[in-house]
Amino acid sequence: MILSDKTLKELIKNGELVIDPIDDQSIQPASIDCRLGDHFLLLEETKMNVIDFDNEIHYREITAPSINMPPHTFLLATIQEYVKLPDDLTAFVEGRSSIGRMGLFIQNAGWVDPGFEGRITLELYNASSLPIKLEAGKRICQLVFCKMDQAAETPYQGKYQGQSKTVGSRVFQDLDKNLVKIDQ
Repeated sequence: MILSDKTLKELIKNGELVIDPIDDQSIQPASIDCRLGDHFLLLEETKMNVIDFDNEIHYREITAPSINMPPHTFLLATIQEYVKLPDDLTAFVEGRSSIGRMGLFIQNAGWVDPGFEGRITLELYNASSLPIKLEAGKRICQLVFCKMDQAAETPYQGKYQGQSKTVGSRVFQDLDKNLVKIDQ
């Protein structure tokens, strides 16, 4: 079940759901708008020949109130809001329609697990043929919350728990990476 603005306000008021900072304008009929932070990561292409699952990916860190994103480029960014989900609530990260119509695609693997706590890292792609100026504090995405049928038996405690700024891929830390064996 997707949660309404009324339910979201109640959960925030009683402390079950944490979104900080938040104001009434951020709460939409069935979502909460989140604003772009000022911390960005760009792939450091000069330090890698290939990106693979087994090695740490190198990024160039940028902290700035705005950044111009060239056409057809990818970067990581974070939201300003600190989010803490209870064990019986999950959220989808969705781009805002007005932002998508500019050619900016927003993703975060689309999902925030119950029990997650921290600032959400966004994956951004400029599909436009023109640069897009990104400014900290602008509404960039929205969180759509869903109530689970019961609390998670094992809430999220993964490798991105507690992140306070943009975090690059940590796929190289996956415990299952050595378990896949393919007979040849």
